[in-house]
Amino acid sequence: VQPVIISLLPLKEAVRTSMVSRSWTTLWRFHGDLCFNEPVDVDSNTDDNPADQVNGTGTNDQSTNQCGTKITRAKFIETVNSVIQQHSGIGINKFSISCDLHKEDSHHLDRWIRFAASSKAKIIDFDLKLFDYPVEEAPHFPLEALDAQGSSFVQSLSLAGASIKPSSGICRFTVLRRLVLNSVQIFGDFPGLLAKCSRLEDLEIIRCSGVDDLIVPHKLDKLQKLLIARTDVQMVVIHAADLAHFEYEGRLIPIVLHGCSKLEKATIAFDTTNPSALAHAFNVIPSISPVKILIVRAIISTYAQVTLFFFLLAYLIILETWCYCQCHLICSCHVSVPGAAIKTTGHVYASEAYDLSNCCLLSRVK
Repeated sequence: VQPVIISLLPLKEAVRTSMVSRSWTTLWRFHGDLCFNEPVDVDSNTDDNPADQVNGTGTNDQSTNQCGTKITRAKFIETVNSVIQQHSGIGINKFSISCDLHKEDSHHLDRWIRFAASSKAKIIDFDLKLFDYPVEEAPHFPLEALDAQGSSFVQSLSLAGASIKPSSGICRFTVLRRLVLNSVQIFGDFPGLLAKCSRLEDLEIIRCSGVDDLIVPHKLDKLQKLLIARTDVQMVVIHAADLAHFEYEGRLIPIVLHGCSKLEKATIAFDTTNPSALAHAFNVIPSISPVKILIVRAIISTYAQVTLFFFLLAYLIILETWCYCQCHLICSCHVSVPGAAIKTTGHVYASEAYDLSNCCLLSRVK
């Protein structure tokens, strides 16, 4: 009964149970979810009670202890090190750290990664909050440390504010299903790393650098969701038979999706004032023709350009567009299959709303 109770508690409260009785003293050391979020609320007797060194709930406020003392980064690092030193390292489901860690603290990061690897944590999440600093200061996340312990245990890996350097020497992440990279500087062979993630289902790449051509190989035949946002890539080429959701946000680039016959929803947002952006999106459409829900955000030069969607997307159920044209923002949604009775709702933010299927004026606001 006691282990079950411990498993249901947040880490901080689980550690506090060590004060209940001697039989509870070490139970928290088998807690399955180790989640740390800087800054941390601690009590005045932090040095005496390990429970007061653990953040089980997480907050982004500038927290203080009961004496009004600001929690420093050094104290947070000490807290994490103290907990993982006392923990058994057995039965870890999730190991998560969210803190403002700088490059000079990278030796602590190495220690935390080694712990996550040796304990075979299934979910590993490191958010190093480096968004306001130059990417060159990002601490290095050693993927090889996970590989050294046998990377087949990692099912979900999320990194933010770090740098990685995939190499050919890294073995396969055979059970990795989710990979999220946010503000990560990527060196080395990233497509080669993806090729070793044969069971990957969810891939999200946000504000990353270092990847020129993003080529998702044939081996990712289980990939269902792909998000690429604000990442400086020159080309995207996808080979994913099971892909159901695709989202791209960024500048105009070639996008090719091969064999994506199960695609249900696609979002394409070109971050540009180039009036040919929507026309450029047409190059993507032959690859996503099975899509049922399409969201496009782009600049158009004429209203008539939008009607091309109805001839190219045979299975379209919903089309949502956010298109600027002649200083007017047009939103259209709930467009049914071509040839059927079409009912389009236009919400006008400037002057005119158009039925995009027939290019006729619905309303005018002055």
